[in-house]
Parts: sequence; structure tokens; C-alpha cells
Amino acid sequence: MRWPTAVAVCAAAALISFWIAGPLHAQVAETTPGAAPAKETLVVEGKGLPPRVAPSDYSAHGQAGAITIGADFTGHTVGTQDGLLTTADFVVIEAGVFGPPGARLMLSTDDFSLRINGSKKPLASEPYELVAKSLKDPDYEEPSSNKSGKTVVNSGGKADGTDPNAPPPALIPIPFEVKRGWALRVKRDSLPIGDRTLPQAGLLFFQYGSGTKGLRSIELIYSGPAGKATIPIHP
Repeated sequence: MRWPTAVAVCAAAALISFWIAGPLHAQVAETTPGAAPAKETLVVEGKGLPPRVAPSDYSAHGQAGAITIGADFTGHTVGTQDGLLTTADFVVIEAGVFGPPGARLMLSTDDFSLRINGSKKPLASEPYELVAKSLKDPDYEEPSSNKSGKTVVNSGGKADGTDPNAPPPALIPIPFEVKRGWALRVKRDSLPIGDRTLPQAGLLFFQYGSGTKGLRSIELIYSGPAGKATIPIHP
């Protein structure tokens, strides 16, 4: 793993480890006579997305030895099984990895990179922990005070009851449980890693904070145990 990424992952893991790891493990209560059993917390594992029927069901696909990889570029939209999220700092590929019946493959996000607009230096695939910090839900309703930016006073100020000289009200942060839920969805739907029976599918993330309207070309690059493949994707 690249050193900058390793440092960033450690920092991100320290920030969100309580979201994804701590509260997720099933809790076992001490056995006390007459005590009700503790309520277990659901453990969400990184299982990926349901693979599509065939690689041809993706907008692009390519061959790496006996393995076929399908791919869709979704821009800054994160398509999870529970609805859409967004991230301004990353672009997303939904990938499916297919092989002959019974085939297995060691999967790693490090085997994937993304070349945008013919860049000589492709973007490395980043772990989902880094993406969690920038997730948003377009359907999430923020408190009205966050939207108005007005400070209401009892007298003086404008006719609408606002004071133009008052500092803006403090923004109400997104609740912890809401942000944790977004992070869990991304963890669950990311491309599974390790020795896996094919087919497998899931999300890949690449750090890219610019808009996607100016994209002329996109190529998903695979270089791993199955071989090598460069898959052109229509922006």
C-alpha cells in the first residue's frame, strides 16, 4: 500500500472506527439470574453488491485471462442497495468480476485504478473508510435553521425580525447515527476483498474532487492475479 494512503487510512479509521466497528459487534450480557438477555446489535459485513447476470449487463467490460470484469461509472453518486448517496471527493465504479463455473480469485482494491482523460498517472482505488467522511444523502432533510442562516431578534433589525449584524446561528450537525448508517451502507456494498468464489460485485472508489461534466475518457485498469485489463468506460 502507498505510504500516503496508509497514513490517511489510519487517520480515517481513528475517526470512524466507532461508527463501523465498535457499535456493530453483537453485545453479550453478563449472565445474571433473572436478567433479560442483552439485545444484539446487527453486524454489517462487507459483502458487496449482488452481481448482475452477466458482464454484458454492465455498460463496459473487459477480459483479464479467464476473468471478465464489468464496470459502470456513476460519477460522484454512490449507488447502495438502500438508495443513493453522494460524495464530492470521490468518483465511483460499480464493478462485477466473473469467471468460469467454480472459479475463485483473490480480490484486492489495490488491483484497480482509474485513468481519467488519458492521464499518465491513474488514480488508485481507495478504501471505503476514506469515503465515509464525505458521504451525503440527497434525501436527508437538514434542520430549517441550517438553511435559513438568519438570527431572529425581539426588536430592531429588519422588518422580518432578523438582525443583519448578528452572527449566523451555529449549524446543527448531522446526527451520529445517521452518518454511521451511511458509512455502514458503503462498507457493506464495497467490492469484497480476499479469496472469493466468483462472481463478485461491489463499489470501487477513486479520489477525484472535480466535476464530471468535463470528462472525455475513463478507463478502469485491472492488474492482479488474473492478469491485466484496461476497460474503456463511456463517461
